[in-house]
Amino acid sequence: MMKIEDTPPFDTPFEWIGGEARVKALTERFYDLMELEPAYAVLRAAHGPDLTRARDHLFMFLTGWLGGPQLYTEQFGHPRLRARHMPFNIGIQERDQWLACMDQAMGDTGVDATLRIRLRNSFFQTADWLVNHGLSVRKMSQISVK
Repeated sequence: MMKIEDTPPFDTPFEWIGGEARVKALTERFYDLMELEPAYAVLRAAHGPDLTRARDHLFMFLTGWLGGPQLYTEQFGHPRLRARHMPFNIGIQERDQWLACMDQAMGDTGVDATLRIRLRNSFFQTADWLVNHGLSVRKMSQISVK
């Protein structure tokens, strides 16, 4: 049973993070870091030369995924994350760089510490599910969050 002190301070993570402007800031920082930090070079290379479309899509997706307006779904339909990511080789290195970059972006944009932990766990589950090469499905299910 959830204790009262475990109840989030907002109805949705979208409200908790601070709404559309904060999701936009998080998305922009994520892609800025990807371009600036050598630690994310493999992830950056996987995105091609122009990040404009990726920035827009992630912003729209995160807005709805966090409980805000369903911008992505309204424009493109169901996200179908796994199907949409199948054309890209996503291995453990890409997954780990994506997670590290997002975690750094959350820290840099001041995402509440409790929300950051919850999002980190959810991001891991989703990113791990998108891995499509380099590991068998059985091995992927045994990976834990660092």
